[in-house]
Amino acid sequence: MNSISRREFVKVAASALVATVALSASKATSREVGGRRWAMFFDVSKCYGCMACVVACAAENNVPVGVFKTWVERYVLPSGGVVFVPKLCNHCDNPPCVKACPTRATYQTEDGVVLVDPSKCIGCKSCIVACPYRVNFTNPLTGTADKCTFCYHRIKHGRLPACVEVCPTRARVFGDLNDPDSEVRKIIDRTPTMVWKPELRTEPRVYYYALPEVASR
Repeated sequence: MNSISRREFVKVAASALVATVALSASKATSREVGGRRWAMFFDVSKCYGCMACVVACAAENNVPVGVFKTWVERYVLPSGGVVFVPKLCNHCDNPPCVKACPTRATYQTEDGVVLVDPSKCIGCKSCIVACPYRVNFTNPLTGTADKCTFCYHRIKHGRLPACVEVCPTRARVFGDLNDPDSEVRKIIDRTPTMVWKPELRTEPRVYYYALPEVASR
C-alpha cells in the first residue's frame, strides 16, 4: 500500500462493508413493512364449535353444499376434555399449491393471499394433491379448484373476513402482520403460537393458540 497502511485499508474496507449491509437491510425492511401481509389467529380455547363461521363463509362465498372453505374439527383429549379447532387454507408464504399449478391459475397476491383464478383453472387437481393440509377442493358447480380466500373481496376494501366478523367469542382475529399496531400483530408478539404441521416449512400465515398436538398433524 502506498498512501495508507494495510491495517488502515482493512478498517476502511470493513466500515464500507458494514455500511453497505446495513443499507441493504434497511431497504429490505422498508419493502417488507411497506406492503401488507395478511394473517389469521385462532384462540382454540375460545372456540366452542358453534359453526357460525362455517355458515357465514358459505353464505358470503356461495359455497356449494358438501364442500367447505373453513370448518371446525372436534377433538377428544386424553384427559377427556373436548376442543374445537377451526381450519382453513393457511395462505402459506411458501405455498406448494402455487408451485404445482401448471397454468398458474393458483397464484399468490402481492399481499400474500393465495387465490385461484377459475378462468385459468383446467380442473387437473394438481393443487389439491400438492396441498399437505388438504384444504383445496373441486367446486362441484364449476369443476375448478376452490378454497378459502381470506374473503379477499372484503379485505381489499378494509372489511374483515366473514368468518371473523361473526365469531361470537372472538376466537378468530385477522389483520396485517406488517402493521405493528394491528391486533393480530400484537397478539402474535405476546402469545405463544403454533402453526399447523410446522415440520412442512410452508410458512403458514394462520396461527393458533392452545392448539392440541393431535390437531396439528
